[in-house]
Amino acid sequence: MPGKLADVARQARVSEATVSRVLNGKPGISDATRQAVLTALDVIGYERPTNLRSRKARMVGLVVPELANPIFPAVAEVVAGALAQRGFNAVLCTRTGTMSEAQYVEMLLERQVSGMIFAGGQYAEADAPHDHYTRLKQLRLPVVLVNAAADRIDFPRVSTDDAVAMEQAYAHLTYLGHERIGLIIGPLDHVPSLRKLHAFEQIAARIADAPDGQLVERTRFSIEGGHAAATKLLVRGATAIVCASDPLALGAVRAVRRAGRRVPADVSVVGYDDSVLMACTDPPLTTVRQPIEAIGRAAVEMLVGQVEGSPVADEELFFEPELVARGSTGAAPVAQG
Repeated sequence: MPGKLADVARQARVSEATVSRVLNGKPGISDATRQAVLTALDVIGYERPTNLRSRKARMVGLVVPELANPIFPAVAEVVAGALAQRGFNAVLCTRTGTMSEAQYVEMLLERQVSGMIFAGGQYAEADAPHDHYTRLKQLRLPVVLVNAAADRIDFPRVSTDDAVAMEQAYAHLTYLGHERIGLIIGPLDHVPSLRKLHAFEQIAARIADAPDGQLVERTRFSIEGGHAAATKLLVRGATAIVCASDPLALGAVRAVRRAGRRVPADVSVVGYDDSVLMACTDPPLTTVRQPIEAIGRAAVEMLVGQVEGSPVADEELFFEPELVARGSTGAAPVAQG
């Protein structure tokens, strides 16, 4: 056991005496230190003593911002299925109601989860509170993030390549003859939106020499947000609109119709995600498909690798999206002269 004590102490960054006190249930140990030692046991793969075992062991927290956007239930389904195949159960947490992401983290730590997977969390918002991520890093709990993260949050992560997504959408619309192409993205501090904007501007500069900053709108991720943003772009003469999510795109379609125009005869709309039922909308939505199955399974493999003690680099693994052309995009309208 002395060798094991040294391993656990090194992983938890405490003394061997502290590890011994935790394992023997001695008093005088803070909750944070106790959790760090227990986490170290799980990460290294040592079995907890009988008195410290939890009936909820081999559980993984899956934290998503909402379930209204179909992409998050899709991610949850893939991740939960992949975890089950590896002998883990998922605990689904959504940032709705009164529970914050930080509060969910504390709840999951109390349940002694083996690790956590975050999809679309506060890590992607540069101005949001990030203290709970720092705490997880200090505890060395296995964590994986799905999609881009703000600077200084260096957990392993898997992402769709936003640059490739914008390249595909822009190329599709220019092939159809569109020149006035608008973009609807999320708030200023949303890192995936910033990536999309940077790629969009680079592509526009390469193709049109002078990207039009007036054809970019930022809004909240919702149908209502897409409606409001698209209404502004239509006034500025956009004949095509690329959206950073499918709900934004559905809002854009609504805006076009309420302006007395048609999709795609007058304005083309491209979404992002290819979430469930997008092939059944009117018209069926052209969208950039995220490879959710591959991303979800990769996230689980990264997490399980950490739990089993394998080294996992704090680097971002990119997956290439696929443009799915449907009925919401068509040839650019002929200018009336």
